[in-house]
Amino acid sequence: MFYFTDDCLTGIEQIDADHRKLFELMNQVMDLLGSRVQDKYNQVKDVFDELQAYADHHFIREEAHMAAINDPEIEFQKKQHMEFRQKISEMTFRNIDEFEAQEGALKELMVYLTRWLYQHILSSDILIGKMPPLKEWLGKDNPCVFTDEYRTGIELVDREHEMLFQIIAEATNLVKDEMIFDKYDEIMAIINRLREYTEEHFGDEEEYMESIGYSGLEAQKRAHQTFITKLREINLDEIDENQQEYLEELMEFLFGWLSNHILRSDKMIRAENES
Repeated sequence: MFYFTDDCLTGIEQIDADHRKLFELMNQVMDLLGSRVQDKYNQVKDVFDELQAYADHHFIREEAHMAAINDPEIEFQKKQHMEFRQKISEMTFRNIDEFEAQEGALKELMVYLTRWLYQHILSSDILIGKMPPLKEWLGKDNPCVFTDEYRTGIELVDREHEMLFQIIAEATNLVKDEMIFDKYDEIMAIINRLREYTEEHFGDEEEYMESIGYSGLEAQKRAHQTFITKLREINLDEIDENQQEYLEELMEFLFGWLSNHILRSDKMIRAENES
């Protein structure tokens, strides 16, 4: 079962309501996969129809909201939304007359929707309205300062968060450096360092949460996996072809996700432990 937990919230009522609907559809797919009914044609077709309707209505609302607040990620979101529509449309026209085809379609759909949950909702949607435009952010003398607002009060966690901020600050300085034309090697070095340290940090943080019996551990693990997956699936060819643009988008995501995650999720760890 997929549960709509606090780490999935954007804080935008209508968007969150739409996401809850997607969770319901994902659970319907799981139920169909577990069903022993030999002919699921009508049920499978209904799920595809509902997903198409979901995409049409939800994406329009989400993009309208982002346009209204001048969210800098709107073009990136539109691209991902179009890819979702195309994928569901392709699956809708498949031949699912036979049981094996129905099962195959359901399994493929489940994989795709799960991937969408982690790579879109938990990595992009939760940042809607959370970050200022990149130019405004980069205009600060030091946008990656680890201030007291990010401190959780857990010594190990805060120390490792501060190191993550330092690594991202190095990348930010690279973005700003107009004297370096080819930044590929520097970009890769920072990405590899960030990937390694992030995985180490999340392991330490999850071990700590487990030691205190933290109720939000599973939600934290899901969020952590989203961040790690983003780093693992970086397109090396795209980096080489569009270094500045790619680095700017990556920085916006990394700092936006990390700061949002610390403020909305990590700071709750100690609060629960003290209550």
